[in-house]
Amino acid sequence: MGLEQLLPAIAGMTWQHLVMIGVGVLLIYLAIARKYEPTLLLPMGFGAILVNIPLSSALTQIDPATGEAVEGVLNIFFQAGIATEIFPLLIFIAIGAMIDFSPLFRNPSLLLFGAAAQLGIFLTMLFASLLGYDLREAASIGIIAPSSLSLIGFLMFGNLVRECGVLNKLSLSAQNELASLVTLLLGITIASTMTAERFIRVDTLIIITLGLFAFPMSARVIRVSFSSWRFSTC
Repeated sequence: MGLEQLLPAIAGMTWQHLVMIGVGVLLIYLAIARKYEPTLLLPMGFGAILVNIPLSSALTQIDPATGEAVEGVLNIFFQAGIATEIFPLLIFIAIGAMIDFSPLFRNPSLLLFGAAAQLGIFLTMLFASLLGYDLREAASIGIIAPSSLSLIGFLMFGNLVRECGVLNKLSLSAQNELASLVTLLLGITIASTMTAERFIRVDTLIIITLGLFAFPMSARVIRVSFSSWRFSTC
């Protein structure tokens, strides 16, 4: 009896799987030792390890005895929570419950900071277009694009829960328990896409690089704009 029959997971392990398992370990290290967004990075790291073990039942597999697909729990979570955009929208309820709009009402010019943050998105779209992606693909790389009405509506609903004054317990639950639970589920579910077959590809690495450019660029523009505004008002 060969290794394939005795230990099929080990026999099917490739260097790509080991790289992605290493990425998962790195994310867990950053979450625990460095305390970088542990609510998100820890489940992402654990999920990345889980899905890169060959024949992992966390992902949908074909049963060799029957030839039928056996659905994995992370695939079910992905279809139910991310493909339908339910998880991101629930996150926006939590974000809405955390937002205090009173500084914006007192100083409407703060809206300019939000507009300035879009520079990174537009630059990323431009670079993606130059690399050969069509306009829709470039826009998808530059931004996360749920339906705008649902996105804004759920954000405003969360803020209404905060500001109405009669749902204080629900407001606190949205800010804490809901935000933590959905972030945890979102992190481990996103990891279902972090398989070696999908991740270690040139086009995937290009998209990740462009995405990593978009976020720091937007954050830097906000910091520079805010510093300039503070200096001008002194």
